[in-house]
Amino acid sequence: MAIRQLPDDLVNKIAAGEVVERPASVVKELVENALDAGARRIAITTSAGGKSLIRIEDDGHGMGEADLVLSVERHATSKLADDGLDDIRTLGFRGEALASIGSVSDLSVASRTAGTETGLKISLKRGVKDGPVPHPINRGTVVEVKNLFAAIPARLKFLKSDRAETGAITDVVRRLAMAHRGVHFVLSGTDRQPINWPAQTGEGAVHARLAQIIGADFPSNAQEIAFSRGGIVVGGLAGLPTYSRANTLNQFYFVNGRSVRDKVLLGAVRAAYADFLHRDRFPVIALFVAIDPGEVDVNVHPTKAELRFRDQGAVRGAVIRAIGEALAVAGFKASSRVADAALSSFRAPMPDSPATSTAQPAPYFAEPGPSAAQYQAPQGTLGRPGFSPALSAEIRHFDAPSARMETDVSPAAEQTNFPLGVARAQVFENYIVAQNGDALVLIDQHAAHERLVYERFRNQLRAGPVPSQRQLIPVVIDLPEEDCGRLEDAAPVLERLGLYLERFGAGAIAVNETPGLLGSTDIDGLIRDLADGLAEWDSVAVLEERMDAIIARMACHGSVRSGRRLRADEMNALLREMEATPHSGQCIHGRPTYIELKKGDLERLFGRR
Repeated sequence: MAIRQLPDDLVNKIAAGEVVERPASVVKELVENALDAGARRIAITTSAGGKSLIRIEDDGHGMGEADLVLSVERHATSKLADDGLDDIRTLGFRGEALASIGSVSDLSVASRTAGTETGLKISLKRGVKDGPVPHPINRGTVVEVKNLFAAIPARLKFLKSDRAETGAITDVVRRLAMAHRGVHFVLSGTDRQPINWPAQTGEGAVHARLAQIIGADFPSNAQEIAFSRGGIVVGGLAGLPTYSRANTLNQFYFVNGRSVRDKVLLGAVRAAYADFLHRDRFPVIALFVAIDPGEVDVNVHPTKAELRFRDQGAVRGAVIRAIGEALAVAGFKASSRVADAALSSFRAPMPDSPATSTAQPAPYFAEPGPSAAQYQAPQGTLGRPGFSPALSAEIRHFDAPSARMETDVSPAAEQTNFPLGVARAQVFENYIVAQNGDALVLIDQHAAHERLVYERFRNQLRAGPVPSQRQLIPVVIDLPEEDCGRLEDAAPVLERLGLYLERFGAGAIAVNETPGLLGSTDIDGLIRDLADGLAEWDSVAVLEERMDAIIARMACHGSVRSGRRLRADEMNALLREMEATPHSGQCIHGRPTYIELKKGDLERLFGRR
C-alpha cells in the first residue's frame, strides 16, 4: 500500500485520542486553560457525566479576535515564551487541545477581554469552524462542549456510566482545587449535587482547602510537612498512620502546581510510611513539591499526568526526609477517629430487659506502686538509643506473681498531669486503663511495647551492631533444609542485629546469641518467623533493604505479650516511655496503641449531657 497524507479531520481525531480519553480529560484541559488565564472563579457545569454537556466559565483575562481564531487551530499556543520545552511554567501548553476536542464534539468558545464592549464567539462542529461572531459575555471565557464522541460510537460505548464519569470529573477538579487554593471552584449540573469550594487565602489556606476537599477532620489528624533541600521544597499535610485507608484514592501529589501520579513520589511515600503501616493500608497525604522547572520534564505523557525528574534520587530522598520529620513531630499522637470508632461500639442495655452476661475475667486493679511523679520521661530519647532505665528494669519482672486484687488507689497515683495519664487497672490481661486530667485512656500493652522495642532496635542499629546476650546452652531448632540454607546465608546480616546462629547438622540451626533487648524471648518462634520472611523475599541480597522488616519481626517477639499481668509501676513505666518515644501512637502494623475517651464523651454515653 502506498504512503499517503492523512486528512486534517483524521489527524485531529487521532490527536483527540491522545488528549481526550474521557469527559474528565476535557474538563482537565479546559480548567487548566482557565487557571493559566488568571481566573479567580471557575464554574463547571456537566450533564450525563459530561457526555452531553461540559461548560467551563471563568473570569480570566479573556481573548481578543485574533487570539480566539488561533485558539482552535492545531499547534497554536500562548504559553511558551520561546520554542523550548525544558522550562514549562504553565499547566497546559498543548496547542491542539481545543482543536482536538472540537473534532470529536460540538465546541463553542466565547470570550471577552477587559475594555471591550462585547465578546466574541467561535464554534467548531466536528472540526468545521464557524465565526467569530459578536456574543454578549462578561470578561473572561466560556467554553461549551456538547455531544462528546457522538460521531465516534466506538469511543462512546467504551465510556463508563454517567455516575462513574461524573465522579472522574469531580476527582480532576478537586485535585486542581487543592493546588490552586486562591481560586473559587463551583461544580453543578443535572448529574450531580452542587459543590462549592470558596477561595482560601492567608496563613491557613492549605489546611482550609484540604479540609474542604478531603474532610474537615483531616488537618487535625495530619502533620504539616515543611522541608527544603538542594532546591527541592516539599510541603503539604501527612496523615497520621492511624488515619490510614484501604486504598490510595486519598493520596494527592503535586509538582509545581500540577497534579501527577509519579512512581518516584509514590515509592517515596510508601518508604516513608513503611515503619508505621501494614502493606494493605495506605496513608492519606497531600504532597506539594516545588522544583526548578528545568529539573523536571512534564512532556512525557500526552495528558501530562506523568513526569520525569532529572535527579530522581534527590527528590525521593527529600520526600522521605520531609515526611519522616513531620511524623516524628507527632510523637505518640494518634488519630481522633480511633476514639470515635471506640465510642460507636459502646451499646447500652435495653431498659426493659436486663443485660445478660457471660463469665468474664475480672479486671485486675493495679497494686499501688511508687509515686507517678518518679516516672519522668527520659531526656533526649530522640537522640539516643534505648528505653528509660525504669522500663528496662521492669521488663525483667513481667513474670512475677500477680499482685493482689485491690481497688484502692494511692494518693500519689492521683497525679494525672501526664498526657497518657496514670495506670488505674489492667483488663483482660492485655489492656491498661489509665486516667489523665480530662480523659480515660485505654492502652494495648503488646502493641505499645512492640513499637518501643522496634524504635530501640533502630536506634541501636544506627549506633553500630546491636548488643547480644549469649545463651547458656545453644538453642537447636529443627527446620526444613531450604530454610536452614537461607538462614545460614543471612547469618552475617543477622549478626548486626545481635542474632548469632550457625548450622547444626542437617535440617537444624543452633542459636548461640540473641539480641540483648529482647530478654527472655521465644527463640523458636523468632527463628521460624525470620525463615518465613527470607522465603518471602527470595534473596539474601535484599536483606539490607528489608532491615526494617527484620527488626519489626524481632520486635514483635520481644514485646510484652498479651496475657501478662503488670504491676502499677510496670504499667506507668510503659506509659512514660510511650510519651517519650516518637511514633508510639501506632504499632509497627499501623494499629493504634491507645484510645483516649474524653470525659465529655463518657458523659454523653450515659446521657449526662
